[in-house]
Amino acid sequence: MAKKRTSRTQKTVSKRILALSLIILGLFTVLLARLIWLQVFSYREYTEKKDDYTSVRQYNSPPRGQIYDCNGKVLAKTVVSHNFVYTSPQGMTYEEYEFYADRIVNVFDIDPDAFSYRDKQEAYLTWTGWLDPEDSRYQARHLLSDAQKEALASGEMTETERYAALMKKIGDEQIKEMSQEDLSRAVVYQRMTSNISAGQESVILEDVSDDDAAYLVEHKTEFPGFDVDFGGWKREYPYGETLSDVIGTVSSSTEGLPAENLEYYTARGYQLNAPVGKSGLELQYNDLLAGREEISLVTYNSNGLAQTEVIQQAQTGYDIVISIDIDLQQTMDDVVKTTLQSNGGTRRRENFSSLFMCMMNPANGNVLALSGYQMDLETRKMTYFASGNYTSLVNPGSSIKGATVFMGLSEGVVQPGELILDEVMNIGGEEFGSFNNYGMVDARRALSVSSNVYMFNIAIRLAGGSYVKGQPLSLPNDQETFVKMRQYYSMFGLGNPTGLDIPGEVSSYLGAGTNPGLLLNFAIGQFDMYSPVQLLQYISVIAEDGRMYEPHFFRYAQEVNSEEVVDLKTATLKNAVPEGTEENVKVVQEGMRACVTDGNCGDKLKGMEQAMAAKTGTAEVGDWTTANLVGYGPVDDPQVAFACSAPLSSVNSKDVAPNICSNEVVPPVLEKYFQLYPVK
Repeated sequence: MAKKRTSRTQKTVSKRILALSLIILGLFTVLLARLIWLQVFSYREYTEKKDDYTSVRQYNSPPRGQIYDCNGKVLAKTVVSHNFVYTSPQGMTYEEYEFYADRIVNVFDIDPDAFSYRDKQEAYLTWTGWLDPEDSRYQARHLLSDAQKEALASGEMTETERYAALMKKIGDEQIKEMSQEDLSRAVVYQRMTSNISAGQESVILEDVSDDDAAYLVEHKTEFPGFDVDFGGWKREYPYGETLSDVIGTVSSSTEGLPAENLEYYTARGYQLNAPVGKSGLELQYNDLLAGREEISLVTYNSNGLAQTEVIQQAQTGYDIVISIDIDLQQTMDDVVKTTLQSNGGTRRRENFSSLFMCMMNPANGNVLALSGYQMDLETRKMTYFASGNYTSLVNPGSSIKGATVFMGLSEGVVQPGELILDEVMNIGGEEFGSFNNYGMVDARRALSVSSNVYMFNIAIRLAGGSYVKGQPLSLPNDQETFVKMRQYYSMFGLGNPTGLDIPGEVSSYLGAGTNPGLLLNFAIGQFDMYSPVQLLQYISVIAEDGRMYEPHFFRYAQEVNSEEVVDLKTATLKNAVPEGTEENVKVVQEGMRACVTDGNCGDKLKGMEQAMAAKTGTAEVGDWTTANLVGYGPVDDPQVAFACSAPLSSVNSKDVAPNICSNEVVPPVLEKYFQLYPVK
């Protein structure tokens, strides 16, 4: 019996040992499989995780694409710039940052005038932080009010709020408290410490000299964390002031994302230190121009110094070609500037201080040139303002009467050959008339002589009224007519943004009030206000037989050093007048042609070799008048449309000065256009 029990016990122990061995074997098998999985199948994933925990990703912007005019001339150029860059070593103290900032200032040439005003404000905050805590200016606390100091001490004011409050208080007086050396040291310190938490490379000095770059390379051990970026770049604008506010600007490497566009760019994945477009076309087409950033992994060696490994190569931004002809543009700038300088503030033009002109191809919307200037009437200082063509509004006056005539013909309230007596109208004892009494006029002659009375009759008939001499107007449908008139004007682009591909385009100013008599003003361009570019689109619709093409600058983008087009803008037909009304557009065209041939649009347009069509406009603005001129040509095959506006350019009296657009601005610019693009 004892032997059987022993045998049974041995068998049980053997089974348990076997089971335990199998379990251990299974665990080792699972462990081995896991190790194989980690080493073979998940190696990349865990390597990336390790890199994420032990390294920092660094982003460097590639050279920016260039902007060319329609003939291949460079308007915005990217040139090589050697920059001092800095990646903070590990374990640096703030005293060490200050020490090396001081060394940079003492060894290299630094121009404090190159710092932005915001750089200088922030430098003041840094500098006051270095003062003795007993100094009343320590951390700029003397600039805070007592209430703000109490709020800061109690924790009610955050550091962000403190910073914002101080930045509003720091001005020229405070900045002058620093020596030039203190200012430079504080700015360099700021840039060194700006990206500590992110571990990013900071640009400390831009466009350093070759000698300074060579010195830093030879003495790198004396400047831990500093290096020279020989692949840096800067933006240059070869034509200076010309088209400057339209092309726009780019933030510097030291500035990074501009505060006003911060949310826009961060939402699109840009890093805070990325140089980007701040305004104009540089902003509008930044995604094409900016290219693809270089991404590097930054690790640190045993000495705490950064080492980089590129994991994504940079791709230079695309070049873009725009529709502007810079030769035409420069002529337009010269004419506009000279005209305003010569006439602004003179007799009968005492309030004349701004002038605009723009041109485009009406058949495809290519904007060819646009110019503008403003003048300080006291100092006579001139300020370039080409962007005013789409960011400011003007009173159009009679220049929009073509749309009024089209409306009257299309609604059937007047007929092309119908004659209306142009003489002073007496409405409720108040007189309304044209500049002269023109007698019997039809639609074509009404446009040629700019008959107000003809337009008044269109408005009265549209509103369901009739004119009785000496009697007040009764207009049963006056409110509906306001709406209808705006609908008709919008067919020509008046009152709506044109869709011009640039930030900041304005819409319009809608005249205030619904008094029935205001309909008469509306019909002659004395109610709503439009931008010069809207006037340009309006005349382009007339030139194109009622078809509206969207105005634009962008033509195409292509890779650098390649003819491969990566993005192409084609003519976009936005709108067309209702079917069956095209003949009414032709009547308007004939009336505008008559304005030129009759001499009512100026002798210079009449005397041009090319057959032009145009319409003047003199808008009354209180004691002053705004002169306008819109037109196109050649009439048989329109290639160019133009709009010129001279706000408040003459007194509002019978002593009104001649239309400065038709006499001095438009003719020489048109002559230049036809020199560049002869009619075949």
